[in-house]
Amino acid sequence: MRLRISPRQTVRGHAFADHIGFEESRRKVHESGGDDKRGFRDIFLIACLFLFCIALVFKLFFVEIVQGSSYRNLSDSNRTKTEVIHAPRGIIFDRNGVPLVYNAPGFRTSNNGKTVLLNRDEALSQLAKGAQNIEVDSLRMYPFKEAFAHVLGYIGQISEDELKMPEFDSYKSGDLIGKMGIEQQYERILKGIDGKTLVEIDASGKPTRKLGTSDPIPGENITLTLDSKLQKAAFDAMKDVKKGAVIVSTPQGEILAMISMPSFDPNSFTLSSNYKPEGPYQSISQILLDSDNQPLLNRAISGTYPPGSTFKLINAAAGLTNHIIDENYQVEDNGVITLGAFSFSNWYFSQYGKTEGSVDVVKAIKRSNDIFFYTLAGKVGVDTISKTAQKFGLGQQLGIDLAGEAHGVLPTQEWKQKNIGEPWYLGDTYHYGIGQGYLLTTPLQVNGWTQAIANGGILYQPHLLKSLKPKVLGENLLDSHSFDLIRQGMMEACDTGGVAWPIFGFQVNNPKLQIDGRNITETAQSTSSAQFSNQRHVVVACKTGTAQHGGEETLPHAWITMFAPAYNPQIVVTVLSESSGEGSNIAAPIAKKILEEWFGR
Repeated sequence: MRLRISPRQTVRGHAFADHIGFEESRRKVHESGGDDKRGFRDIFLIACLFLFCIALVFKLFFVEIVQGSSYRNLSDSNRTKTEVIHAPRGIIFDRNGVPLVYNAPGFRTSNNGKTVLLNRDEALSQLAKGAQNIEVDSLRMYPFKEAFAHVLGYIGQISEDELKMPEFDSYKSGDLIGKMGIEQQYERILKGIDGKTLVEIDASGKPTRKLGTSDPIPGENITLTLDSKLQKAAFDAMKDVKKGAVIVSTPQGEILAMISMPSFDPNSFTLSSNYKPEGPYQSISQILLDSDNQPLLNRAISGTYPPGSTFKLINAAAGLTNHIIDENYQVEDNGVITLGAFSFSNWYFSQYGKTEGSVDVVKAIKRSNDIFFYTLAGKVGVDTISKTAQKFGLGQQLGIDLAGEAHGVLPTQEWKQKNIGEPWYLGDTYHYGIGQGYLLTTPLQVNGWTQAIANGGILYQPHLLKSLKPKVLGENLLDSHSFDLIRQGMMEACDTGGVAWPIFGFQVNNPKLQIDGRNITETAQSTSSAQFSNQRHVVVACKTGTAQHGGEETLPHAWITMFAPAYNPQIVVTVLSESSGEGSNIAAPIAKKILEEWFGR
């Protein structure tokens, strides 16, 4: 039996109506879930945008506020440039106001970290080639060249080691500083304070306008005790000396002249490469590489030598001041003293085969008698001689205001045992008594003890800066009686019968010298001829020295030390000529020229 369904019933029935109802219901459910997801996505995007805005605001705040100044400085540095205005160094004057250095207009540049000085033509040439690191500077010039080289020194670029030193904490790489002499000693005074110019630059680095300037402050000027005319005369007098030194001072320790040979032209270090130096050294490399002659060594304060017979003055002072001898003490000169297998002869006997009979302390100084001073040294003893010598400044720095002063060697029995590993012998004492053996002194020390004798027993600290006050290093080194005896022997050494024959009857043509009958006297010619009426005899007190060193074929060092006038000293002169001969023959003529310059004015 078949069931019949009408079309109407089919529409309303399960096959269509129920299906339609289910689809609508499912669609509603689906549409409801999609709206939730879309809402979450929208919220997420808004949150991200919000966080990004916060981060952006924070970054802008950090850049503009926190780091704003640094970025502004960086920006400014990209469009501005600071140019250094180098301060000129102070001028150095002699005691009479004569400038010993000049500052000439110049330029500088930097090449691989090295400061290079340029003259005007060189600077213009480099600027024409597009160089942009040319700076205006002052070139240091030394008009007296070789004559003042060791005492004035020179300037040069500061080294890396010097930059680490506390005294250069305010300096920077490329700065020029004093490298030697007065330039080095008084660097802090002579160096000024650099100025600055702030300029605006374009994209290519070329300056377009100045934004501001701070002016440099020049270094301070200083005045030295040196006498430029006397210094020049001393240098000229030493022209033929290969190695040697001169010290001229006042009795109060002011250095009037200081020479060391060989010398060099300090302008080689401070002027441009086009400069043609004077003297034997034509380049800086020649100066630096001459290890045999060592032209940079200031022999006046740094060289140490046996003083030879000039030390006999100290030996005499040791015997007299310690009351071991007096004016009545005499030694018989037999020409030679024999000590075992060794013999010690007098120079007069060695050269001429002659003896000098009975010799007291005055005659011993006058004739530089070795026999007397051998015997005296043996009588006084090495340690007493050394104690006396130390009071006169030996074996120590005298404290001159220059770098490089040597101590020398002041031997004692203990010193020899410690340094040589041998005991002290009597023969050592004999050699010591005439300034030989282990004793080593500087020309400055020889000048110092001569100054102390000239003062009657007061030793002053040597100095070069005029404003320094005299400083006493030792006093009462001689009693008046000992002083009179030593001075008398020195006066006779420079007069007829003495050993310093070039100084005999020293005279100058100068009517301004006041005749007092003691220091300045009339000459024989002035009393007998109007032509010589302006001639004056200056009384000099001196002691020569001939110091053996090296082998028998080596020439001795030639010494002379003196003061004048004898009773009222104005200057103290010490001359050393290395390996050149006898003091009377070599050193005395040099000293005479210095005396002529001083007393001939």
